[in-house]
Amino acid sequence: MSETKFIPGPETAHAYRTALGCFGTGVTVITTMTDRGPLAITANSFTSVSMAPPLLLWCPANRSLRHDAFVNAKDFTIHVMGEDQLDMAKHFASNGEAFDTVDWQTSDAGTPTLPGCIARFECHHYACHPGGDHSILIGEVLSVTTRPGKGLIFKHGLYGGFLEQS
Repeated sequence: MSETKFIPGPETAHAYRTALGCFGTGVTVITTMTDRGPLAITANSFTSVSMAPPLLLWCPANRSLRHDAFVNAKDFTIHVMGEDQLDMAKHFASNGEAFDTVDWQTSDAGTPTLPGCIARFECHHYACHPGGDHSILIGEVLSVTTRPGKGLIFKHGLYGGFLEQS
């Protein structure tokens, strides 16, 4: 099997994105409340930062029309999507203001919460750092809700789940 080596840059942007796609990630939907109402965005740039204090991060793209609302939000909620929530993840990837098809509720912090997620992290804005063409948004976790289930996975531009192993 042959390997390909390259230096990331404008002329290798597609190859770089393909290489990044080799790493499977979970799928999240992040929500916040704005002056216009609830707002959501689907993201796979999510990870734990610290246990004490409990910190998480995610990275909205600077070019996203939803970027500024999330970077300036006082609170936000990260929902880890279950493998049965593909439709909801795709819905909020294309339209972050359309909550009319979702039975959402408001958290104690005032953020929209979505039903059926396998994990939900209610966060307070902790810090925001520049990260190239994204912002690195760090939240301090105030509350966690979980349920049993398998996560929705994104890899090589495709969504999927886990296979049972025998």
